[in-house]
Amino acid sequence: MATTEVLFNPFEPEFHADPYPFYRRLREQDPVHRTPMGFWVLTRYDDCVAVLRDPRFGREEFQQMLAAVYGGEDSDRLPRSMLFRDPPDHTRLRALVSKAFTPRTIEVMRDHIQGIVDRLLDRALGQGGMDVIEDLAYPLPVTVICEMLGVPVDDHASIRGWSADIARSLDAIGLPSDVSVVERGRVARRALADYFRALVPVRRARPQADLLSGLLAAEEQGDKLTEPEIIAMCLLLFIAGHETTVNLIGNGTLALLRHPEQLARLRADPSLVPSAVEELLRYDSPVQRTARIASTDVDLAGHHIGKGTMVVTALGAANRDPAQFADPDRLDVTRRDVRHISFGYGIHFCLGAPLARVEGQLALGTLLRRAPRLALAEPAPEWRESSVLRGLKRLRVAF
Repeated sequence: MATTEVLFNPFEPEFHADPYPFYRRLREQDPVHRTPMGFWVLTRYDDCVAVLRDPRFGREEFQQMLAAVYGGEDSDRLPRSMLFRDPPDHTRLRALVSKAFTPRTIEVMRDHIQGIVDRLLDRALGQGGMDVIEDLAYPLPVTVICEMLGVPVDDHASIRGWSADIARSLDAIGLPSDVSVVERGRVARRALADYFRALVPVRRARPQADLLSGLLAAEEQGDKLTEPEIIAMCLLLFIAGHETTVNLIGNGTLALLRHPEQLARLRADPSLVPSAVEELLRYDSPVQRTARIASTDVDLAGHHIGKGTMVVTALGAANRDPAQFADPDRLDVTRRDVRHISFGYGIHFCLGAPLARVEGQLALGTLLRRAPRLALAEPAPEWRESSVLRGLKRLRVAF
């Protein structure tokens, strides 16, 4: 292994503020990096894609890590979601829910999502300024996913707190972390599971036009989801259905405000919004890393990866790899064919990618159109203390 002073330590405040200089040094000096704790970190695009598409690197073994983080009791009560399953279980579960997230299905929702965006901005524009996270980036996707799952509006606030604690505890999987963070994540996961467990019989008795009712009735080649699988699916869809989109909208808005020439170009040509969203996903990825476990001994880029070893693919680093993207540290809303891996790659490619794309396009496009004098109200917004999901605590802007 190459000798390097660069160590993978995502808990440093400097890393939260800007991980990309760190990624660049690691990619240049030690791109297949073995940490002192024994797991590997990949920072090159080709290496990350190779692992994410290789069936020898799986997710099943993460159940043991989850049990260690969240406690055996929770693991017994709630089965693994499809995020932590490999084929054939993953294939079966994904097939039963994928129809709700096809590009065609999501496109039908575009006008409804636009209406939500307009109502949120109507409220904010009359105030002279807003917190993009609090007033737009969070309520938009959480409203959409709550509507899709059939969660009553009055329960949105409670669910937000649980979701934030679960997202923060993701950093504890396979890494050292504050015990209180782990405990809050455990409590939140249990509370959210109990919430959906109580909602299931209500929807079973009175089905509605929502995804939870659809999951209860779902049938694919004679196979149905069990009730525990439905609860696990609801947790996954809720967390994945809004946490990353919050960060896409927040990170994207900040990036545009810090690059006024790109902001001006986008305003001058709104047809660039779809490609701009892809570039923003690449430039500051809402999900910074994901991981796999080697199911057998594997040789990777000249390194021996032992069976049972965790391999972390640094998506944020791969998206800035100059071997894949020309001038990767430059934001360019006109960049074409942006083959980022912010939604992952392979069989675990983000199921909700079409929904996140539409929400990002409508939120950012509408904000720029309706707030032509948009400007940062604080020079250095504070980042959330999470290195898996990269996002802002708040983003105050003036109109």
